[in-house]
Amino acid sequence: MALQIIDRRLAGKNKSVGNRERFVRRFKEQIAEAVRQAVAKRDIRHIDQAENITIPRKDIHEPVFRHGPGGVRDSVHPGNSDHVRGDRIPRPQGGAGGTGSQASDSGEGEDDFTFTLSKEEFMELFFEDLALPRLLRTHIASTLQYKTRRAGYSHDGTPHNLAVLRTMRGALGRRIALTKAPHRELQRLQEELDALLAQDDGTSEAVAELQRRIDALKARMGKVAFLDPLDLRFRNRAKVPVPSSQAVMFCVMDVSGSMDEERKDLAKRFFILLYLFLTRHYEKIEIVFIRHHTQAAEVSEDEFFHSQESGGTVVSSALVLLDQIIRARYPVGDWNIYVAQASDGDNFQDDGSNCRNLLVEKILPLVRYYAYVQVVQEEQNLWEEYSQLAPLFPHFAMRKVSEPGEIYPVFRDLFKKEGAI
Repeated sequence: MALQIIDRRLAGKNKSVGNRERFVRRFKEQIAEAVRQAVAKRDIRHIDQAENITIPRKDIHEPVFRHGPGGVRDSVHPGNSDHVRGDRIPRPQGGAGGTGSQASDSGEGEDDFTFTLSKEEFMELFFEDLALPRLLRTHIASTLQYKTRRAGYSHDGTPHNLAVLRTMRGALGRRIALTKAPHRELQRLQEELDALLAQDDGTSEAVAELQRRIDALKARMGKVAFLDPLDLRFRNRAKVPVPSSQAVMFCVMDVSGSMDEERKDLAKRFFILLYLFLTRHYEKIEIVFIRHHTQAAEVSEDEFFHSQESGGTVVSSALVLLDQIIRARYPVGDWNIYVAQASDGDNFQDDGSNCRNLLVEKILPLVRYYAYVQVVQEEQNLWEEYSQLAPLFPHFAMRKVSEPGEIYPVFRDLFKKEGAI
């Protein structure tokens, strides 16, 4: 049995972050469930705030070490005169003590364990296992992204980039190159000196001359530096452009008269989740906001979520504008294009067939993924038209929501990682 010892000693600020991370990992399933419940209850303005999580005390019980009695001990347990094996004992009335929020007239209860998830921890659990579907790395775009890569060695650099082995190898090679010929000359002179010394007592002028030449040669060889500035080699790194995963998300929302405040609230909840998810997980992504009633317009983030404009319903106006923006600003070869559309499905007369044709002929061949969310359960005109597309285009998805609690499961279903269950 493996034991995990957790340090519960008091520490300074941020000193127990390791223990906190282990705690969150250990109770991740319960915490994630609490996060899902919290999302359904929150209003739009507070959807990305911190959250208080409550876990029953019994679920966080941890083993503790105690001193045992030790040795071999014999004990005798007395029997009883009231019960024998096989008797059924009735359940006690009134329970046996409270645990947290339950009241009890006997025993001692314990409060449930409550702690606060930070905003970062909340969002991490909130968007876990989500990703843009079918995201591809496009070729190098106009706004280049760079990555550092090893690029050989250079003579200049900072000390921490010094390549010691390459430097010493270069120094050794330089010393060998500069002293090879003198070594051969020294060897030849030494052999001549040894031959003269074998013939006389070493006092002749020739012996003295050879000795001076040998000493001069050794002195010259001794001046060859062990390490020269020319020997220094530093690891060199160069920035090279790399393929970028550029993506653009089009958020298309129906704000016609049939979209009452409750339906608009559902649509906004979906788009706020999408906005938080995209801005948190992707650095290189653009978001285009489109609102429509009888006419469509590209708007700012603030207008998209807060404008009160309303009118009739012509959904095709939004799809026409969407197609124009894609072809004007987002070439398919450079961008991963995504579309998320939210509507109640109500549309003007025969405009549903126009929407279907626009998707089939112009939009779906360009996009990586198209998600349509209908904020009512009834099958409206637009739902019937779009239903014909789902079997033909695997990157086209449709879902229905009718209450806030359904937004998060639908959102996770639409944007779960490929291969995730």
